[in-house]
Amino acid sequence: MRTVLQRVSSASVVVDGVEIGAIGPGLLALVAIERGDDPSVVELAANKIATLRIFSDAAGKMNLDVEQANGSLLVVSQFTLAANLEKGRRPSFERAAPPAEAEILVETLVRHLRLRGLTVECGRFGADMKVSLVNDGPVTIVLELGTAPP
Repeated sequence: MRTVLQRVSSASVVVDGVEIGAIGPGLLALVAIERGDDPSVVELAANKIATLRIFSDAAGKMNLDVEQANGSLLVVSQFTLAANLEKGRRPSFERAAPPAEAEILVETLVRHLRLRGLTVECGRFGADMKVSLVNDGPVTIVLELGTAPP
């Protein structure tokens, strides 16, 4: 599982000209489920995402997690993060999990985050999405978990 986390002032996702998800301050999570990922990997990712201390405290130090910073999450599936660029100039996406499997695991991630009491908005799995964001910092973290094949 590969996730790009961006601390944002705001973020939104649009499908077919309609905004389907938007947040103010918080985290935009671009999520790729890879072959070999399972619910235990997703649960570990949810715990990491929820407790990652990348928001500033009163002293300006990265010391708060998204809940402590009163932030929200926008979760967007993005299989292209599973790209393999080792050969040629065209990315291979064979590391990405099959769509039906990946969709279930992205939904599982969202469920785990919501069970922690977090406000979570979502993109639409498999849709052509337009994602807008204002990166705060900028702060961008890559989270890689699981046993995806090389």
